[in-house]
Amino acid sequence: MYYWYGDVGCGFDVKYVCDAPDGKTWFQFETEVEADRESALMDHAVAKYFQRERTKAAQSYRPASRTSFEQNIGLESHIRRQMPHFLTLRDAEGSGLATAMLPPGGRDDLGFKIIIVGKRNSDPYPQHEGAIHALGAHFGFALERGRCFPYAGRSA
Repeated sequence: MYYWYGDVGCGFDVKYVCDAPDGKTWFQFETEVEADRESALMDHAVAKYFQRERTKAAQSYRPASRTSFEQNIGLESHIRRQMPHFLTLRDAEGSGLATAMLPPGGRDDLGFKIIIVGKRNSDPYPQHEGAIHALGAHFGFALERGRCFPYAGRSA
């Protein structure tokens, strides 16, 4: 899979994932700073989930070496493999439209709770369903509202 990095208008670079209809684009964010900025932009708690998943991945790391200065050599690559994918949907101007958390490795896992939300945890499907389905097609599995929007079926 080919990735490039680009500034999406928030002063930091994120990893390009795929294009979506209507000039929208999905990007992956990989750092706590990026997660904090996404949370602030979208007015939701993705940074809390990012930090929790990063901590869980770091705690599962078992170093290959017992030599103290060598123990963390593979830590960051281990964390990247173990963490869910955190993604942001942006329009052509860089405006935040939706945030997604997909299973580690981008592989479908029915035991993993996929989350896709809009600003302030709103339902992104009415406005961005085509873009969400494009993301699902990119990873090779369906991202249906009933499975991915955590508040589906709840009355307002």
